[in-house]
Amino acid sequence: MKNKINTRLVGIAVLAVIATVVGITIIYYGLFQRRIRADLSVNAKLLRDTHYFESVNIDINEIDLSTDIEELRVTWIAEDGTVLYDNDASTGSLKNHNDRPEIQEAFIGGVGEAVRRSDTMNKNTFYYAVLLDNGTVLRVATNAQSLWAVFVSAAPIITFIILMIISMCVVISHLLTKQLLKPIEVMVSNLENSDYESPYKELDPISEMLRSQHTDVLAAAKARQDFTANVSHELKTPLTAISGYAELLEGGMVGEEKKNHFYQEIRKNANRLLALINDIIKLSELDRVDHGIAFEKIDLYEVAHECVNELTVNAKLKDISIAIEGKESAIHGNRELIKELIENLVQNAIRYNNPGGKVLVSVNTIDNTACLIIKDNGIGIPAADQQRVFERFYRVDKSRSKATGGTGLGLAIVKHIVEIHDASIELDSAPGVGTTITIMF
Repeated sequence: MKNKINTRLVGIAVLAVIATVVGITIIYYGLFQRRIRADLSVNAKLLRDTHYFESVNIDINEIDLSTDIEELRVTWIAEDGTVLYDNDASTGSLKNHNDRPEIQEAFIGGVGEAVRRSDTMNKNTFYYAVLLDNGTVLRVATNAQSLWAVFVSAAPIITFIILMIISMCVVISHLLTKQLLKPIEVMVSNLENSDYESPYKELDPISEMLRSQHTDVLAAAKARQDFTANVSHELKTPLTAISGYAELLEGGMVGEEKKNHFYQEIRKNANRLLALINDIIKLSELDRVDHGIAFEKIDLYEVAHECVNELTVNAKLKDISIAIEGKESAIHGNRELIKELIENLVQNAIRYNNPGGKVLVSVNTIDNTACLIIKDNGIGIPAADQQRVFERFYRVDKSRSKATGGTGLGLAIVKHIVEIHDASIELDSAPGVGTTITIMF
């Protein structure tokens, strides 16, 4: 980052120098041209006032301007374009000048100007012609460097200035970037300090975002660590039981009358272990494919009715009556996940209920919003535990949960599915009264 800032500052400085030099040179050259034209005009009028060129019958040999004005070329042209005098060349070697634009302008308007470039000499020649009273034209001319020649001549100075500025920019940009980045480095080192205030108010949003992300990362790391510890504990319990029962059976330490009981315990713990592994795999899949799940239009009532039919036998085994009410309600979601959600909630309503209890599943549309309600009159959840029941492996009644085959991950899966569908979930419960869970899609 520092190198990028340094490079860009140096680049900006170089561009600024070049742009400034080019701009100033162009402006200067424009002023220079106007100055040359003004000087030529003055020279032409002064020569006209010398009365050298009053008569065409004057002896040309008497006019000698070659030594008096070395940098000024003077040409006298007759009305037919013939060169009568030139202080820089022999008149015999000069062609007719009637085709020259400055001469034509002078004959028509009294004065004429022109600039012609010499590519071989890399110079511009400025011409100024004035019409005399006797009908002839007096023209003066001078050479000046072209704009490109001015740039070339100034190139060493420009290069030297650029090198000096680059050297200065390297030092200044190094100090500047160090000064600019220091508050950011200090801010990053104080992410865990909630009282730290960034020196620049512009950094406040970044500071809050980084602190929030840092907190989230730490929370996620802790949650992952807790989850790993809980998984290890939850897996260890049924495995230990299975291993213990198997060891007793293998050693012949169990009488025939108790063997059947031990087999049942091994099967029960194996089923619990399988359910736990399945739930862990489901959570892992949900964590991994949050944004790659295929959604479609599904009927929430149809899926809920299917789940109730599948769980009716399980409810009857525990002397729980289960019913469904409502009407067709379309939502945009993943059918398998919605079915998983409803099954988990209904299984919980059955598992944590009392013999003779009731479970009611309702599907309705409230204010154009699909609503799923699972209500039971079971044991209920104390107010102190209601905020934590959606945490992984959290159980209100650990002994009852394990006895009924609960893994402690059902509501965590439910919460995850709700978040994936951008829905909301509400829990209303009281001990001895029952639990009502409402999901708004």
